[in-house]
Amino acid sequence: MVATRTGSYRPPVIGTTHAVSTGHYLASAAGMRILESGGNAIDAGVAAGICLNVLLPEMCGFGGIAPIMVYLAEEDRVISLNGVGGWPKAASVDYFMSQHAGDIPNGVERVVVPVAAGAWLTALEMWGTKSFAEVVVPALELTLNGFAMHFTGAIGFADLVDGVRQWPSSMQVFAPNGRAPKFGERFVQSDLADTFQTLIAAEKTKSTISREAGIRAARDEFYTGVIGNRITDFVQQEGGLLSQDDLTGYKIEVEETVSANFGDYEIVTCGAWCQGPTLAETLNILRPDDFHGLEHNSVEYIHLVTEALKLAFSDRDAFLGDPKFVDVPLNALSSLDYAARRRALIDPNSATPEMPMHGDPWSFENRSQPDSWQYKRPAAVPVAAELDTSYACAVDRWGNAFSATPSDGASGSPVVPGLGFVPSNRGAQSWLDENHPSAVEGGKRPRLTPNPSIVFKDGKMMMPFGTPGGDTQPQAMTQVFLNMAVGEMNVQTAIEVPRFSSASFPNSFWPHSYRPGVLNLEGEIGADVADGLSRLGHKIEWLQNYDANSGAVCAIDASSFSGGGNTALTAGADHRRESYAIGR
Repeated sequence: MVATRTGSYRPPVIGTTHAVSTGHYLASAAGMRILESGGNAIDAGVAAGICLNVLLPEMCGFGGIAPIMVYLAEEDRVISLNGVGGWPKAASVDYFMSQHAGDIPNGVERVVVPVAAGAWLTALEMWGTKSFAEVVVPALELTLNGFAMHFTGAIGFADLVDGVRQWPSSMQVFAPNGRAPKFGERFVQSDLADTFQTLIAAEKTKSTISREAGIRAARDEFYTGVIGNRITDFVQQEGGLLSQDDLTGYKIEVEETVSANFGDYEIVTCGAWCQGPTLAETLNILRPDDFHGLEHNSVEYIHLVTEALKLAFSDRDAFLGDPKFVDVPLNALSSLDYAARRRALIDPNSATPEMPMHGDPWSFENRSQPDSWQYKRPAAVPVAAELDTSYACAVDRWGNAFSATPSDGASGSPVVPGLGFVPSNRGAQSWLDENHPSAVEGGKRPRLTPNPSIVFKDGKMMMPFGTPGGDTQPQAMTQVFLNMAVGEMNVQTAIEVPRFSSASFPNSFWPHSYRPGVLNLEGEIGADVADGLSRLGHKIEWLQNYDANSGAVCAIDASSFSGGGNTALTAGADHRRESYAIGR
């Protein structure tokens, strides 16, 4: 690939010991603080992730979701931690059809089991070195002392407050003066501080037994103690379905990972309960030889990558869902043979006018289509998508890596009074078509958009990376990866260069916007390229230069890092939002 740009507006952050990159500069500072005190990447990632819950409540929350990936250097092993809760046992398609006229409305009706707190605590217990009391200190300080409202937050809070005026508990937290806090104003979250202190107190009751026992006690307090009771009492009082049995019976679990191959690279991501397999399939479809001689972000380049993404997204819609409930042909979807069959469908001279037809992965698993699979292709729905989520990654001096994509903004359901956070409203990423693989069902997890990932090169851990941005996530991650793998850009340049994104498939958020043929371009790509893409059949819509809707990728390139301070780590962070990287 011929690169069109070699510089960046920000310099890449280079260190020799450790690095962190997240969706907010204060969260990155918190992660660095933990690394500097001797903590490992998991300690730092958890500290930074909880800070994101404090700093960006319009994007993610302590009661939301937090899918996590961890690389353990000593074991040379990647682990995926389930970071999304299931629907209440009482939930069903019939419930929403009969009680809500075929809608999944904003509010407690879309609440699923809140998992972010449990995921942070479980990661810390299993792979960290510090106590919850130690890693939560930066977040606790931000809640007690407040922080100056940042630029992104001032914009986001204005929209958030407009959307939660019907919920007094949310207005009390996010608009204590009857309005959204303005840029530069101090924002304090005393109720969330009380929640953190309750968990610290619970941890202390068992910390003399062991660090792990103390963390388990804090997690039990969240799900089966006073906090859990307050969550379920409020949800049921407001008319939701979540029960104490739903919280008590939920377990944070280690999950199988999915991988893709691209030349010397392997990309490892989360499983079929999120869109990680979409990223993997896209990169399996694209091969390094495809890019020989192609100019970066040329008509031919954007067309090829977009058409590959559309093929993977069509398979996402047809096949991906909670594998505990859905027969997902994941071995086929992540295989190079299947990807080659899909790759052959790309026409270099014409765009697919809508979402392509899904493939036939069953034959690649030597079996027939199961009777349970009755998927029907969707109709177009021209509505806007939601914007939420953040991201955090860290690499420590020992070569461990942490990658997490916390989500669930506070606009989709009300704050639990006295706790300062919203219970997970991720039910918005479900369907009311019983034949859809991510249809509502009691205990079933909605299919997530967040998909944290880790890249390997020549068998060595190279890079944790990820982004917010809903369905844009695998699209932005594909482009950043390609910028590095075939464009030979440094990580910061790879993140900054202009991006594009397709909307030619059903959006993951209810009511699942689907806009056949639409291709979004950031402004710097240029009118001549847009004209060429239009001639191929793409329907061009323009974004701003460096638009927040294009994602906000963070990454740490450890390809020349061996640990122990001998070689360099290079960290990048997206200037499209409040993201920053720090290293030493």
